[in-house]
Amino acid sequence: MSRKHPIISITGSSGAGTTSVKRTFEQIFHREGVKAAYIEGDAFHRYDRAEMRVRMAKEAEAGNKHFSHFSPQTNLFEELEKAFRDYGETGSAVTRHYVHDEEEAARHGSPPGTFTEWKRLPENSDLLFYEGLHGAVVTDKVNVARHADLKIGVVPVINLEWIQKLHRDRSARGYSTEAVTDTILRRMPDYINYICPQFTETDINFQRVPTVDTSNPFVARWIPTPDESMVVIRFKSPRGIDFPYLLSMLPNSFMSRANSIVCHGSKLDLAMQLILTPLIMQLIERKRSLKAMPRIYENQGSV
Repeated sequence: MSRKHPIISITGSSGAGTTSVKRTFEQIFHREGVKAAYIEGDAFHRYDRAEMRVRMAKEAEAGNKHFSHFSPQTNLFEELEKAFRDYGETGSAVTRHYVHDEEEAARHGSPPGTFTEWKRLPENSDLLFYEGLHGAVVTDKVNVARHADLKIGVVPVINLEWIQKLHRDRSARGYSTEAVTDTILRRMPDYINYICPQFTETDINFQRVPTVDTSNPFVARWIPTPDESMVVIRFKSPRGIDFPYLLSMLPNSFMSRANSIVCHGSKLDLAMQLILTPLIMQLIERKRSLKAMPRIYENQGSV
C-alpha cells in the first residue's frame, strides 16, 4: 500500500463483469479529473494463445486435465507483484497488453492472441488501476493483495457467472457451448484455490444475484437483466460507511447484515458511484496532501 502512489484493483473471474465495473471507474475518474494508469490482468498471463494450446495439450497427455489460466503455472504472479510494488514506490511500472481480437490488433499493432512489448506506464499518473483475475492473489510465494489500497471484488453467483461467460465467449469470441463448458470444468480446481480466496482479501464485494431461474446455466437463452437481479454489497470493514445515506439514495435497498447492503440490480452503477467516489477521492486527497507537505516546509524555512 502506498499513500503517495495509490493502487486500486478490481478482481473477478472470467465472465464476472469486471470490464463493466471498469467503465464505472472510468466515469468517476473523468468526472473527478483523476489521471489513472492502467494494468490489464491478461497482460500477466505466462503464455500467448498458441503457446497455451500447446501447453494444454502436453499437460492433458500427461494426465493433467485441469491446466488453466487461473494458476501460478500459467501466470506471472511475481512480475505482477513487482509491478504493484514498483508503482507504489515510484509511481511507475512495466506492463504490456494481451491482444484479444482483430479490433485490439488494429489498435496495438499485434496479431490476436499475442502480447505487445513490455513498456513503462505513462508518467505523472494519480493512481494505478488494475482489472483482471488476480488483483488480490496470495500464494506461498507472492502477496499481490498487500500492495493495493482499495480492492474490489466482482462476484456474481456462480450460475450467473457461467451464463455470462457462455454468452460472451460464444457471441464475442466464437466458441461453442461445448468448448466453453470444457473450459469451465478444466478451471474448477484453480478457481477454488486461486480465485475464490481473493474475495476474503477484498475491501468491497459486489455480488449480483438473479431473481429468475438459472438452475441450468448451460441451456440459458438469455443473461438475466439488471431488473431481474439484486446486488449484495459486502464491506470488509463497515467503519466509516454511511449506511443511512446509502439506504436513502438506493430505493428499496436494505441491510442484510451489519456489513452488507442489498439493492436492486438496476441500481448497481449508482451504488458504485455513491460508494466508490468518496473512497477514490480519499486516496487522491491523501496523495495530494503528501505532495504539498514539502512545499509547506520550504515556506516555513524561508520565513
